[in-house]
This record gives sequence, structure tokens and C-alpha cells, in this order.
Amino acid sequence: MLSAVTGLSRHFTEDSLRAHLLARAARRDDGCLIVRGYGSRRDVHQKVAGRAWAHIAAFAVFVGGYDPDLDVDQSCGVSDCIEPTHLRQVSRAENCRDRRRDHRCRNGHEREVDEATGRYRRVCRVCNAEAQRRWRQRRSAEVAAARAGYGRGDG
Repeated sequence: MLSAVTGLSRHFTEDSLRAHLLARAARRDDGCLIVRGYGSRRDVHQKVAGRAWAHIAAFAVFVGGYDPDLDVDQSCGVSDCIEPTHLRQVSRAENCRDRRRDHRCRNGHEREVDEATGRYRRVCRVCNAEAQRRWRQRRSAEVAAARAGYGRGDG
């Protein structure tokens, strides 16, 4: 059964993989079991136990009945969650349909609908305006520091 999981190290048995995943995981208040994989980024799919995706390995070990022709999807929407009750196998088409854009950006602002396409805008305007404001402040500080280094002052 574990041989169907792509990238999984052949040295793992079901018991050792289960212990490995639980040792690298931490429970959150909302019920998700978040795994710490090889990367440092959070909220993305994690790789563990060789080069296997953690959520696929967790489905094979905790739930069982893994079919490599189907995708493993997290019903909670958290990419690095390996909670067995949040994992399910779905077809590729259903998995793609579930990846619709959220009506809020990652900072909680309401997304606007683009009139040309009828879909949510890719970039949140509020977040984009804040990022540009921060960039202009950094840039003006760099220019002021460069001018002071040349002894030119403000003018």
C-alpha cells in the first residue's frame, strides 16, 4: 500500500511512517494537525519521509485505501494539514473546482469583482496600495540616505 505513494522512502513501514508524521506535527486550536516538513514556508504543501507529499502519506497511513489515480484534498483548506478527518480523495476535476478564489484576500479584505471577466480580481487593491506606500517610503529613505552620504542634504 505504501508503495503507491510517489516519492516515499522505501525504508518506512506503516508504523514508522505514522510515528514520523505524528512527531513532526502539531495540533492547532481549530482542529488541524499541521505538519512541519522539510521547507520553512507555512500554509503550503509539505514534503516529508523522502520526497513524498505529507498529506498523501498521511492519507495512506491514517485513512487507508489510497488510490494513486485520485487526488488527496484537505476539506479544511489548509495545505499543510494532515488531520485524517480533513483528508479525502477526489477526482482531479473536483479538486480543481474546489480551488476557486476566496471572497477575501489573505489579509481579510473583501475582493472586488473584475467587470471584464466577472471573476474576483487576482490582486487585492487595498493590499496593493499598502505595499506601494511601503515601497515609496523605503525608496525615499534610501534616496535621502544616499544624498546625505554625498553631503547634498535635502535639496
